[in-house]
This record gives sequence, structure tokens and C-alpha cells, in this order.
Amino acid sequence: MAFLQSYGAAEVVTGSCHVLHLETGEKIMVDCGMFQGEHEHENFKPFAFDPSEIDMLLVTHAHLDHVGRIPKLVKEGFTGRIITLRSTFDLAEVVLLDAAHLMEEEYRTNFRKAQRRGEEDKVAKPLYTVEDVESVYDLPSTYVSYNEEIRLSKNATAIFRDAGHILDSATIQIDYIEKGQPKTIVFSGDLGNHNDMVMPDPVPVKRADTLYIESTYGDRNHKGIKDSVAEFKQVIVDTLLSQGNVLIPSFAIERTQEILCLLKQMYDNKELPLCKVYLDSPMAIRATNLYNKYHEELSQQCNDYLKRDGTIFEFPYLHYALKTDESKKINEENGCIIIAGSGMCTGGRILHHFKNRIWNPKNAVLFVGYQARGTLGRAIVEGKKMLKLYHEEVKVNARIYTINGFSAHADQNGLLEWMNDFDHLGNVFLIHGEKEKQLVFQKVIHEKMNKKAHIIKEKEKIWI
Repeated sequence: MAFLQSYGAAEVVTGSCHVLHLETGEKIMVDCGMFQGEHEHENFKPFAFDPSEIDMLLVTHAHLDHVGRIPKLVKEGFTGRIITLRSTFDLAEVVLLDAAHLMEEEYRTNFRKAQRRGEEDKVAKPLYTVEDVESVYDLPSTYVSYNEEIRLSKNATAIFRDAGHILDSATIQIDYIEKGQPKTIVFSGDLGNHNDMVMPDPVPVKRADTLYIESTYGDRNHKGIKDSVAEFKQVIVDTLLSQGNVLIPSFAIERTQEILCLLKQMYDNKELPLCKVYLDSPMAIRATNLYNKYHEELSQQCNDYLKRDGTIFEFPYLHYALKTDESKKINEENGCIIIAGSGMCTGGRILHHFKNRIWNPKNAVLFVGYQARGTLGRAIVEGKKMLKLYHEEVKVNARIYTINGFSAHADQNGLLEWMNDFDHLGNVFLIHGEKEKQLVFQKVIHEKMNKKAHIIKEKEKIWI
């Protein structure tokens, strides 16, 4: 009998990694993501399975918490086939190379410090290197298109459908035969928000005997997009007119592109005061280039911009800071908007901008994305008043704003709406959520759909 085991995203949001064991012996993995926030240490533990026994890896999308451990998987023995959309694999390369560069840089810094203490043997090596990332792209890979049935094995096929979350994100439906009977399992991946300016709406799925569904925002509904846009504009305008600067910690993929679209819209409507808008993130710049390359997968609004201006995201106030010295020069500017990573403030150039500006009450920090428990971003949102940045204590005097309406994740209503589109829906299992939020969503599913939902535990065997 087929069964599933999850090795991440079980009672936590990050670390997506699910293995389907078919009756015929094939082992199919869906995603292999990195743990983030307070669970980051889990990345360094050995896999609780033999990577060499995994026959194939299906990838829903390119966020780090869904692809971040793939180089580790390959390093530890995986030689199977990787199946995903071409744009997802291209975007994953940007994400993984950025992660590898950061880990190698951190290792070199820590090693130099340890040498002075004579403790270099105690420094943990990077989870993986740039060379390990390159090894991923040496493996056999199969690129699929949305809604195309692809054969995985003699008894199993898969269909990828648009999840509307980030560029070419997908829900994955796996159909297989067990004891002569057809069965279907669906992995939601991360489902998008219906109000996204960049991505189209998630595509419905019609049947599943087993559904693994994300529950990141299963406990709440987002603020309406109109209210969120109005609040965003108000913060931008008020801060700039007060000679302040707006710092936006932003995820390089999807959130940055959505913010650029909104700022371009403000510029077109003459709502944006004269200023410089800096995209200070090499990863976000590269990701934006890929969004341009695969523009057919984006919303009608984005393609209308392309037809009108020859560009989706650019406008006269926008400046790219690709090199380190270009980033440093931003410190000389005032009355500007700075979009920088990382989105949860766990590293990256946003920390330098915090050090230089978060102590100033004229400035504003605008959070537009999910902040995982255990991250600096979460601490700031929850009211932390002193930050230790590059060995210096810095007071948080800037105004802090959190706008959740821009989330690339479906909220509770969005998740329920997507589930209600099924003509046949069997057993429901909750993944990708903090336990207390999953408990809320579990109760809501029972009340509104008269259906039980099970919260997956790590390594738990689910017989399907």
C-alpha cells in the first residue's frame, strides 16, 4: 500500500520535503526545501532517509523553503530525475547560488575569526557550496508545461497546474494505480492570493483522494487589497514628504516584483513624490530579469505594461544597486525608498540599511511579507527596541508598519475557496503551517466543509 512521509513543513512553515512511496517501489519526492527561522539548525542534520533511494524529485516552485536543500540531497547521494517547469528551475538556480555564496562567505568570516583563537577546527562548514549547486544542474531533468500529463513511471503520471504564488509555481497532481485501482494525490504547493498584481489566480483542481494543503495563513484572512494598497501609498507619501526614507525588507521573488509594479503605478498616476527608488538586491535584480523573460506566465496587467512601455517593472525613479559599492552609496541619499533583502531580515543588505537608518524617527520600515518565528523581522514586528547589528547596539526609532494584504499566500478564505472547487475531495492533510494556526484551520475546515483534516507530524507514515 502506498504511503507518504514528510521530512519538513510538518507543524512548521518551512523545510518542505515529502516522499511518496508507491506500492510498485518507486519513491517520489515533492520539494526539498530549507528550514528557516528557529528551525534553521535542522538543515544540518542528516536526511532521515537514503537520498540515493529517491527515484525522482518534483519541484512546486523556487522559494528557498521548497528548493533550499536540493544541493544537500545531491551531495548525499541523490542521482534521480528532477521534474519541474523550466522557469522554476532557472529561478531556483538564482536562489541556490545566492544561498551558497552567503554560506561560503559566512564560513570564511567565521574561519578567520576562529583562526585567531586557534579554534578553526570548530567552525561548521557550509551546508553546501557553489560547486554543489552546479552539481544539481548536471542531473537529468525534465521540463513540463502547465496542464500537461507527464509519465513518472509505468504506474504513475503527474500534472502541474498554476498555483498563482510566484513565477511558474505549481500544484502537483500525481495519479497512480494501486491494486488495479486508480488513485490521485494532490500537493497544493504554496497557493497564491487572488489579489496579486503580478501573478494570475490559482487554477482549480477537480479531484483528489488525498490532498496535502498548505496552511500558512489558515488562521486568518488578509486585509483587503484596496485597503492594503491605500495604506502602502500613505506610508510612502507621508514618509517621503517628511524628508524620511522608506526601508522595505522584501523577498527577492514575487514580493519585490509586486512592490515595483505598485510603485510604477504610483509614478504613472503622479502619486509618487520625487524620489529615488533603489532595488538593492542582486538576487532580486536577477529574479526580476527572469520575470521579464517569462512574462507570458504573469498577469494581464504586467503584459499590458510590457506592450505599453517595453518593460514591466522599470520607471524613471528606479535604480538598481547590483554591486557592493553601489549599495554603499545609497547611504549618501535621503528621501528615498530602499527595497532590499533578506525578506525576514536574517541577513543581506537590509541589515546595513537598518544600521544606518532604523534609529532615525523620520524613517519608516515597511514589512510586506511573512516573518517566520525566530527571525529578526518577526522580532521587530513584535516590538523589539534594540538590535545588535554588526557588533553595534542600534535603537529602533523608525516607525514600523506591517501590511499583510500583499501576501503571495492564500488566506483562510482563499484556501477554503480553492478546496471547495474540488468535485471529489477525499482525505485532507495540513502542512506548511505553525501548529496553532493549523489547529484553527482544522476547526474551520470541519465547521465549513464538514470534513476532518489531519495535521501532519514529521516522519509520520500516512497510508493512502
